[in-house]
Amino acid sequence: MVFGKLLGLFGKDMAMDLGTANTLIFIKGKGVLLNEPSVVAIQRDTGKTVAVGHAAKEYLGRTSPQILASRPLKDGVIADFDLTRLMIKEFILKVRSAAGLVKPRMLIGVPSGVTQVEKRAVIESAEQAGARDIYLIEEPMAAALGAGLPIDQPRGNMIVDIGGGTTEVAVISLFSTAYSESVRVAGDEANEAIMRHIQRKYQMLVGENTAENLKIAIGSAFPLEETLAMDISGKDLVNGIPRTVTLTDEEVREAMAEPVGVIVESVRRAFEKTPPELASDVAEQGVTLAGGGALIRGLDKLIQHELNIKVRIAEDPLTCVVMGAGLALQNIKEFRRVFIN
Repeated sequence: MVFGKLLGLFGKDMAMDLGTANTLIFIKGKGVLLNEPSVVAIQRDTGKTVAVGHAAKEYLGRTSPQILASRPLKDGVIADFDLTRLMIKEFILKVRSAAGLVKPRMLIGVPSGVTQVEKRAVIESAEQAGARDIYLIEEPMAAALGAGLPIDQPRGNMIVDIGGGTTEVAVISLFSTAYSESVRVAGDEANEAIMRHIQRKYQMLVGENTAENLKIAIGSAFPLEETLAMDISGKDLVNGIPRTVTLTDEEVREAMAEPVGVIVESVRRAFEKTPPELASDVAEQGVTLAGGGALIRGLDKLIQHELNIKVRIAEDPLTCVVMGAGLALQNIKEFRRVFIN
């Protein structure tokens, strides 16, 4: 006990949102010190790390055969254990000076549908990357905390956390989850849908980064008041020569209709399966959207229109999970009950 307190003097608690698209790290007393893409690039022959985060994302689709640029997480969980370990280690090293002299205690957000094998993989990756004591928290619970929802009260709170690989829908009351579902359709699926649309309609191939930039720049889930358009470049499927086309927000909206529809249906399903009293609470105070997907233009309006329910976007949806995990770690006695055993 005394040794643990002494360690606390020299090391800072650390919370991590290990996401499919982005990884964020919160350090006690410092705030969010890292927010970078969950991408790592290595030398194929030596396994040496070439780049991580923002720098590695620029390598996607642009590397030579000697360099592998990869996203080691898929659908919110570890797809490549070795690359994930390397990535976590590099990210921890980036913030290590702010974390203190000793190995940090860490709380990591994971999807609500994570399996025991996947949990073990996350814990082992963090251990090998240099963490001391490792705890896990379900992402919807952390997102609800980060969004400021009163999860300690005897009333239903619905959080919809839309990340890169998963959409997490949960109804939370009295520190416990009354209903949760993890749907492996989110921002990445929207990017892929845009890529397929361009290939089908324009006979042109574009990369993942181009599709994501298009989604961010003009993508929407609900008709906009003003038309948006964007020029993009890609490779012609017929002759292989680069060319440019112009897409509108309506086209991108149609391209994303299927994955967006899955997200809306997951919210509808949550209402169908939630106990009546809790559903009534949610109907009264509305649904809260978190995660990067919450920033898709008009998604809140679409859900509101389809389900006739109030919808709000969290104040800072991108950081909800890591801020909630940080809050739980700072008040570990109060929130330990929400950690995953």
